Amino acid sequence: MPASASPWRLILVGAGQVSEHLARIAPALDFAVLLNEPREDRRAAWPLAGSDWLAGAPDEAVHNARADARTAVLALTHVPELDDAALAAALETGAFYVGAIGSRANAAARRARLAARGVDATRLDRLCAPIGLAIGSRTPAEIAVSILAELIQQRRRHDDAADAPRCVAGQS
Repeated sequence: MPASASPWRLILVGAGQVSEHLARIAPALDFAVLLNEPREDRRAAWPLAGSDWLAGAPDEAVHNARADARTAVLALTHVPELDDAALAAALETGAFYVGAIGSRANAAARRARLAARGVDATRLDRLCAPIGLAIGSRTPAEIAVSILAELIQQRRRHDDAADAPRCVAGQS
């Protein structure tokens, strides 16, 4: 990485099992991991000492982190109010990837909720949901691997062309 380039960052909203696996693996793939978890019980139960936490509500955390073209933002709480707030804020940024965990049905409902919040269609087109490459993952570790594979794919597209698509429709 050139001296002037900022590091790749991964903002995880939600401190569940998938987040734990992402936080363990992502640094080996050159992602600095930042966590946000507004639910105190989840944050207190987080097993990884030394994690970098972003304070505040998810939208505040994303805004204060100044997500840029070398940042991915993942909504992983499964709580619509928390995930939607993070996503709405992230879609206002230049993050190279904005995604949310969940089924295709949840993704469609999420898009409708975000549109009702005033997120315009152009920004909604940037949302990758459900996240992860379709590898048949079932366990939290497998889901994390599928997500990281998609992030690597998108990072390479980002490196290759500034106007590359954020995610491939139907793939995530």
